[in-house]
Amino acid sequence: MTDFEKTKPYVFIIESLDFEDEEKQNFEGEIISKILNLSRIEHKYYYVRTKAEIEHLLEEFVRLNYRYLHISCHGSKNSISTTLDIIKFEELSIMVADKLDRKRLFLSSCLSTNDSLANSILSITDCFSIIGPDKKIYMDDAAIFWASFYQIMFKRNPNAMKRENLESLLRELKALYKIPLKYYSTSQSSKKGWKEVKI
Repeated sequence: MTDFEKTKPYVFIIESLDFEDEEKQNFEGEIISKILNLSRIEHKYYYVRTKAEIEHLLEEFVRLNYRYLHISCHGSKNSISTTLDIIKFEELSIMVADKLDRKRLFLSSCLSTNDSLANSILSITDCFSIIGPDKKIYMDDAAIFWASFYQIMFKRNPNAMKRENLESLLRELKALYKIPLKYYSTSQSSKKGWKEVKI
């Protein structure tokens, strides 16, 4: 059995908001979790406020050996944010360096899925891919997009996200919801070790 076959094709969701969004109950990750519950898709959902909590949960992600890591939070072109901390891409890459091999990262964070993030993470890990928005996105759009993505993806194949199915579905949903989406994957033919996949 390969290392990939040993991983569990389940979703591990970590969410963090600022205080204003907490007060407004804008819990996008929680909405996704509820849809996954309705669809009987195996997953874990955690809400955090600090970088330290994310570090702790990344260890849990490894212990459970889930295949898909979904982080929902605010972001910028060079960092993501928890309620109380800012995490630069360089810091994030160190946090996930040995935790994403042969797994996928889904990032629901405005502006953050860009070349800088891809280079920080994909150049030092064997992570299969990073997928998320590279521009600002409304939370309702993000919640609907990701819930639809997981629900359809798992219906098509509950055991694996094959590249062909993944790219096809991303194109469909990007066109439907007008989401500013970026998709980066590892590439043995690229000197950088990664490439942007056009969707």
